[in-house]
Amino acid sequence: MDRTAQLTSRASAHPIAYDPPPVPRSLHVRAVQVLEDNWTGASTVPSRSLYPHQWSWDSAFIAIGLRHLSPLRAQTELETLLAAQWADGRIPHIVFNPSVPLDAYFPSPDFWRSSTAGRAAGAPRTVQTSGIVQPPVHALAAWLVHCADPGLSRARGFLARVYPGLAAWHRYLLHSRDLGGAGLASVIHPWEQGMDNSPCWDAPLSRVTPAPARSFRRADLDHGAPEDRPTDLDYGRYVRLATDYRDRGYADGASQFAVEDPAFNALLIASEHALARIAGELGATGTARHARAQRLTTALVDRLWDPVSGMFLCRDLRAGHVESGALGPEHRSPSGTLIPELSISGLVPLLLPDLPHDIATALVRTARGPHFGLGTTTHLPPSYDLLGEAFDPHRYWRGPAWFNTSWLIERGLRTHGAQDQAEALRTAFLDTAGTSGFAEYVDPYTGEPCGAPGFGWTAALTLDLLHVRPGDGVSSAGTGTFDMTEKGGNRG
Repeated sequence: MDRTAQLTSRASAHPIAYDPPPVPRSLHVRAVQVLEDNWTGASTVPSRSLYPHQWSWDSAFIAIGLRHLSPLRAQTELETLLAAQWADGRIPHIVFNPSVPLDAYFPSPDFWRSSTAGRAAGAPRTVQTSGIVQPPVHALAAWLVHCADPGLSRARGFLARVYPGLAAWHRYLLHSRDLGGAGLASVIHPWEQGMDNSPCWDAPLSRVTPAPARSFRRADLDHGAPEDRPTDLDYGRYVRLATDYRDRGYADGASQFAVEDPAFNALLIASEHALARIAGELGATGTARHARAQRLTTALVDRLWDPVSGMFLCRDLRAGHVESGALGPEHRSPSGTLIPELSISGLVPLLLPDLPHDIATALVRTARGPHFGLGTTTHLPPSYDLLGEAFDPHRYWRGPAWFNTSWLIERGLRTHGAQDQAEALRTAFLDTAGTSGFAEYVDPYTGEPCGAPGFGWTAALTLDLLHVRPGDGVSSAGTGTFDMTEKGGNRG
């Protein structure tokens, strides 16, 4: 019997008098059930109600958890996503399921018009996608999935088939999205960074004229309370940015919104290290990729580290217009300015193995301090500064705690030897995931569930942390907790 069926099936025997009383199903089995319920046959939706399609970074996190349950399904998850990759290398942030009604989610396929508006960028003809991207967790996920069952991976040629697409994805980000000229990738829409409604975007978005409210209908409000979701004003700005990008044929470089984000680039660096290991598995040298990851780490520190706040900040590349003069009517400096908002994004670089020791130490101190309260005042690290004026414990990415960012921080703590803090966060993660019904996100103080229940990456990353054993830490190779060998097998 398939392992999923074993875990989710119910006993067929009738209860008898001397049976012990029933006990609640284990956290493991409940997480498996969420993933089974969200499985479509080729990929996993984040949520059957609110997010009924395939999302890019969701699928990467989901594959990381699925590898403990079914390495074959985890491989399929990533292969399905990569089948929708554009010729220019971008992996779109949504792959649409044609069987889902258009009005079930907005922006829908008829808004993005990928196969026509994206023709010059090489959008696929046979599948509809969005035109923007999400954080590059994919090579990291592919490596971890391979390590869960190297024999199956080699038999199927899994890494050989996904490597070209992953390499093209990184080339796209490192070249087409280096809008600041310093080597870091930029996001050109808040949805690309993944933390859609963060206060970090308030200043860059303030320069964007919102689309008229009558020009779109928000499907998200059918499934969530308005006070927990982005405002209509912000949503109008999201729609304007996406509309302008579409109408330019998804050409990069001219967006009103361009931000270098620490979490996005940290995940690119971690995936570059993973891509080096994939190259090594395939018989090539990964030296150049490891060196690139180290250069990117240096650029991340040079561009985004703020020693005063003790964390990384976002850089707004479109801030600071210079009006007409010798440089022309409207010149923008590519250096931009740092955005003085403290978000969980600025702690995510803790997962990087080459981070200078003093910076890693400062990040741990900031995470445990009054702005994030890790291990003291909060169940899980909030998405935004507890002391910030925009903090809201329930509003989307403006304060609630999310399970994917908590997982990244847990991994980062282990990478830099903070084992006690990592184990405390792992325990809090598992407790909160179970009591919240695998919620999309939670109140950081109380653990109260918010957003969609039965959320895909919450269940998947629960499975992953259930496979972490106390004392797990940096690998013997010294390359971080993400460096998994065959001997390490399927340990998280």
